[in-house]
Amino acid sequence: MTGELRLHIERLGQDPAPGVATYLLIHGYGASGFTWRHWALQLAQRGHVVQVDMKGFGQSPKPDDGRYAPSDHAELVHKLVDTLGLQSLTVIGHSLGGGVALLTALRLMDAGASCLERLVIVGGAAYEQRLPPFVGLAERPRLGSFLFRLVGAERVVARVLRSIVHDPSGVSPDQVLGYAGPLRSPEAIRALIDTARQIVPADLHMTTGRYKEIDVPTLLLWGRGDRVVPLAVGERLARAMPNARLHVMESCGHLPAEERPDESFAVVARFLDATDC
Repeated sequence: MTGELRLHIERLGQDPAPGVATYLLIHGYGASGFTWRHWALQLAQRGHVVQVDMKGFGQSPKPDDGRYAPSDHAELVHKLVDTLGLQSLTVIGHSLGGGVALLTALRLMDAGASCLERLVIVGGAAYEQRLPPFVGLAERPRLGSFLFRLVGAERVVARVLRSIVHDPSGVSPDQVLGYAGPLRSPEAIRALIDTARQIVPADLHMTTGRYKEIDVPTLLLWGRGDRVVPLAVGERLARAMPNARLHVMESCGHLPAEERPDESFAVVARFLDATDC
């Protein structure tokens, strides 16, 4: 429960308890907990896993309240952490979820919380950049909504997925259905558009100036060929954050956890092993 809005979560692995690590997984734009299907099972062997569908995505509510900015998502994630009493926390965020993870870390710091131990940012949105076409389309919401109705969610999703991975032939029908399923309702399309229209906050420069304050061990994981959030963003984050390490995966695009699930998780596992308290 987060205030009056109940975000959909799935919990896996060990029950929360003192000494048990908790992994909070935050997906990216247009996605859901489905993103983490490969990593979540392996993380569940290490501790307690909480997969959250952000407001407007997956199985979470999609209210027409206009509050879909990254700060709005971070506020709800922060409330979720507080409400569930999550401890020994590693926050893992992908793409938009990576930006939300950074904002959540700042909120936890400002609240004086001591629960956050580590961050894993995977191709995370962090600085001003050129928006990818599928996000930029939301600047014309009527066209975007019409496109989904005319073409269908599956065809739109298939085209987007193939445009953001290193090897388009690796995109499977099950993967397309997993992403397209939650995008079939008018409410989901409206939430998708509302999120895209607010994805670059007006005060972004104030947030980016605070990344240097986040001093928990942080893994920055990027695909060399990421065309959604360029590697330059990861390199800039690595310079700004005092306790961050950047790992670049070759022959990989924007979806390391799906394009190279075993290899990418091995990188995460080494980071977790090296930073265990």
